Amino acid sequence: MAEVTAVRPLIGEALEAALDDVAQLRIKVFHAWPYLYDGDLGYERNYLQSYRDSDKAIVVGAFDNDRLIGASTGAPLIDHAGDFAAAFEGTGFDLNDIFYCAESVLLPDYRGQGVGHRFFDERETHARALGFTKCAFCGVQRPADHPMRPDKYRPLDSFWRARGYTPLPGAIAQFSWKDIGEEGETLKPLQFWIREL
Repeated sequence: MAEVTAVRPLIGEALEAALDDVAQLRIKVFHAWPYLYDGDLGYERNYLQSYRDSDKAIVVGAFDNDRLIGASTGAPLIDHAGDFAAAFEGTGFDLNDIFYCAESVLLPDYRGQGVGHRFFDERETHARALGFTKCAFCGVQRPADHPMRPDKYRPLDSFWRARGYTPLPGAIAQFSWKDIGEEGETLKPLQFWIREL
């Protein structure tokens, strides 16, 4: 196992400087189950533009010395309203109250060192400092009988519940990306989880 030497929040210029490395990590880590993401840098740069555009966004970087080996992103949910507003219709939640904890990606050799908790700690602290009262994220839903599901796969539900998150009934986002082996992008359902801060 390789050692994580630092985990720290990146905002402003530091966030901007890290985004291409975040894109490469997303492509590599999300290639695996359950995302099966067949990504490219053009798609990534377009996706990550919302973090460049938001003055309240954060990237939490995990480092092996100077090398970014993991990252977690967050921004106000209202900054992603075009993608996620429909998922919250009828829930009674105001998007302006919610901080969106987006992806957490960490290279496999660095897992098991508590970085996942640090990713949530830093984003939740950032959200509280900005006055948000809730944090939410979403995770892709795949059929239990999907042919690419690994035999020993363990979902992260217990980790998320231990952090105080619960699934928000009926809050299912639809997001499009290209799966491994697909010709083009297809919509995928993503379940929102939420917690009070």
